[in-house]
Amino acid sequence: MQDLLTRFLFPMCPHLSLSPPPPATLWLLLPVCLSVGPPPLSEMKEKNPWHSPVAIIITVIGVIVIVALVIVAVLQNRPLAQKYKYGIVLDAGSSHTALYIYEWPAEKDNNTGRVEQKHSCKVIGPGISSYASAPQKAGESLKACMKEAEQWVPVKRHPETPLYLGATAGMRLLNIENSAASDKVFEAVGEALQKSPFSYQGARILSGQEEGAFGWVTVNYLDDRLSQGLETTGALDLGGASTQISFVSDQYDGSESPSNAVNFRLYGNDYELYTHSFLCYGKDQAQRLKLAHQTQSGPNAVEDPCQHPGYNTTKKYSVLYDSPCVSNRKPQGAPATFLHTGTGNVKQCQDVVKNIFNFTDCKYSQCSFNGVYQPSLQGPFGAFSAYYFVTSFLNLTDTSVPLEDVRKKLERYCATSWSQIVQEHPGVKEKYLAEYCFSGTYILTLLTEGYNFTSESYSNINFIKKIKGSDAGWTLGYMLNLTNMIPAEAPDSPPLPHAGYVSIVSICAVVIFILLLFSLRPLWARHCKKQQIV
Repeated sequence: MQDLLTRFLFPMCPHLSLSPPPPATLWLLLPVCLSVGPPPLSEMKEKNPWHSPVAIIITVIGVIVIVALVIVAVLQNRPLAQKYKYGIVLDAGSSHTALYIYEWPAEKDNNTGRVEQKHSCKVIGPGISSYASAPQKAGESLKACMKEAEQWVPVKRHPETPLYLGATAGMRLLNIENSAASDKVFEAVGEALQKSPFSYQGARILSGQEEGAFGWVTVNYLDDRLSQGLETTGALDLGGASTQISFVSDQYDGSESPSNAVNFRLYGNDYELYTHSFLCYGKDQAQRLKLAHQTQSGPNAVEDPCQHPGYNTTKKYSVLYDSPCVSNRKPQGAPATFLHTGTGNVKQCQDVVKNIFNFTDCKYSQCSFNGVYQPSLQGPFGAFSAYYFVTSFLNLTDTSVPLEDVRKKLERYCATSWSQIVQEHPGVKEKYLAEYCFSGTYILTLLTEGYNFTSESYSNINFIKKIKGSDAGWTLGYMLNLTNMIPAEAPDSPPLPHAGYVSIVSICAVVIFILLLFSLRPLWARHCKKQQIV
């Protein structure tokens, strides 16, 4: 009985276990213990193993480590405020000069940053080749656009921004005609550009092959075809003094006519590019070639089917033949001027245009014209520069329209009287209005008769001015090449995106926390055992 009373009282009055009373007094203490009751909850909590120093330290350290792990993962990999680098390219063409500013993420300068066009500026006046007799004016003509560039590029980036000038067919012709004059123009241009705050990298004449190849790089880079290893797009470029065609063909390995081959290794893919540039076959020089053919006998008047009915102007023989493309064809004893009138007949115009091409001589398996090898056309094509501006004015950019309908539309336009054309386009200079009938006919003849586009393959041409906000042309490809912004091998990329990385780290942290809790289970068991023993 005494043992039973002891087992009952000690849980009610645990302090009695420290100094047990005599057995005789146990009955007297029963009312006191019953009135006092069990020990307060605070005393029980003091025995909770979670309140022990070891458990508290482990828990605090575990929480701190987990929080630190998540914070470091988020901060270390969070997107940073974007900073940019810049590059400037001046396109010194035959008819005009244009400045292009390119921009790319500074922290992705290691071949992974996408380069985009930020701004462009058209230089007022003709191309620099036109200043052969006054070279200093060539440099002065660039000042206005250079001032614009200083405003568009952040001041702190000026010293590290590369500045390039590339000259094309206009300067190629001047260099052929008068190399000393060409050198003086470049000297004047160099002096002007060296005064800018940018890192001037020099000016030079691009070869026709470079112009065609860099145009191809630009079109495919902007369309993300190179980085993704997609089928490439061919490039058709038409300027004032030359025209280029560039494309990849399965039939071409460079063995036949190797001078037309350019090899690229871009993003881990090899490209065997066919490219050719026809000097003197830009739309302006082609117009001279046509008129030179029409004036071989030195007539006083020329009726031109490539001009609108009612068109009437007097032209000088000296001006017409003032180009290396036609200078050796000037007729002897010709008068100083001739009367140039229009009849507006596209079919006759096309016959006249065909006379500037040679379709008979070909020592290769197949040719385009003038004895130049060309493999079979393959894939889609982007046609830019004058291709776009002429077809856009004539509303002929929709290549889904049958080719025969395109010809009929051009026939109606050319047959329209000159007075009506002038009246319908009051904002366009007559000098340019007078060229569209010929230019439209020349483009169709060049594409179908020269490059062998058929009624079916013509629909593969896309007349373009810009791709994703950047102008189509050789300038971007030129800068990408000089700055090594396109890697030969595909750049490595992290296996996980930022969001996925942070999510996995957070999940791991939660799992670690749960494992930490389970690691304290022995303390739980000990606590439960003590309660049962008591």
